Amino acid sequence: MLAPRVIPVLLLDGRRLVKTVRFREPRYIGDPMNAVRIFNQKEVDELVLLDIGATAAGTGPQFDFIREVVSSAFMPVCYGGGVTTLPQMEKLFQLGIEKVSLGAATRQLPGLVGDAAKAFGRQSVVACIDFKRRLIGGPTVVTGRGTDDLRRKPAEFARAVQDAGAGEILLQSVDRDGTFDGYDLPVIQEVAAAVNVPVIACGGARDFADLAAAIAHGASAAAAGSLFVFQGKLRAVLISYPPRTELMKLVPPRNAPGSPPR
Repeated sequence: MLAPRVIPVLLLDGRRLVKTVRFREPRYIGDPMNAVRIFNQKEVDELVLLDIGATAAGTGPQFDFIREVVSSAFMPVCYGGGVTTLPQMEKLFQLGIEKVSLGAATRQLPGLVGDAAKAFGRQSVVACIDFKRRLIGGPTVVTGRGTDDLRRKPAEFARAVQDAGAGEILLQSVDRDGTFDGYDLPVIQEVAAAVNVPVIACGGARDFADLAAAIAHGASAAAAGSLFVFQGKLRAVLISYPPRTELMKLVPPRNAPGSPPR
């Protein structure tokens, strides 16, 4: 039996490793290369690298730095941040990136997902869907670090990007990012039930029980940032990752009470 996919998410701002709370106030936490080396030692199977600085500034990927990261990483890397063209994606794949995550581009350049899927294969294209809850109307898809409300339901938008060609969905809760409040399980379950591609849940994990809950509610993988870079109430920086024996405990029992149908 395979262990569930549990994926560290690293946020970049320039060449700095940062962590946000609700997508705001990036806090510097160290050298990205050092984090990658530690995750190598921890035998992490997969890594997500999101450059929030490139997205905000519209500067495009830092190809030279990405080359350094990928050459040092012993695991497949999914990269997102500032990607708006097929040539950029092609160069990222040439550098060794396995998957490219498209966020704001799924709205601003609606044809890019389909074009990328045709050019590189849909397994290489990840649609990043950020969402937050409104006081009235429930969860809604947002862009611009949560400031731009698309007024579309996450499940509906997930179906649309899947139909466009996305082979995977990174589902991020803005409200729970960096809070340790646990995943938004109802949205995870709704989105996972609406699509036929893998869903990576992200935003709010505080412990391994949360990782297990995300998997039990239909996510194909559980991703986290703060859980793997902070320790304790004071949020001291400490890179960590569970051993494979612990990951195997996250496998939900078949037909467990409360588990969604597969």
